[in-house]
Amino acid sequence: MNITIYCVGKVKEKFYRDAIDEYAKRLSRYCKLSIVEVTDEKTPDNASPVEEAQIKEKEGQRLLSKISDSTYLIALAINGKGLSSPELADKINSLGLSGKSNIGFVIGGSLGLSDEVLKRADYKLSFSAMTFPHQLMRVILLEQVYRAYRIISGEPYHK
Repeated sequence: MNITIYCVGKVKEKFYRDAIDEYAKRLSRYCKLSIVEVTDEKTPDNASPVEEAQIKEKEGQRLLSKISDSTYLIALAINGKGLSSPELADKINSLGLSGKSNIGFVIGGSLGLSDEVLKRADYKLSFSAMTFPHQLMRVILLEQVYRAYRIISGEPYHK
């Protein structure tokens, strides 16, 4: 199984990078993991709704240019469906069993995802009604994907 995390911007903080590297190392025994970053747009203070929409559109186009048509795309979105860890494991496992070998997760920038990216998504997943920094969301997502593979493999995991 190929898992790709598509995200906007670079992770600047070392502690986030260390956590991402650790989960990438742990996941290497279960899947082929790739992280694809696209450049983020600078958001001016007090940006208008039109400016924010333009920023999301530019970032969205960059993301979409990296995503192949064969990728089953899961967008992280506040208004998506919330799943438990076992339910996420079931989702990933059933995708693999149905022949989907390329699963992509997409994390937007500080303003979220463009409408085009959300339309392209095959599934919208919510981790919470709360907003998280997009750098931290990478760590949370990788931890949950790792946990999902532990569940799929019948290995113990912290409940």
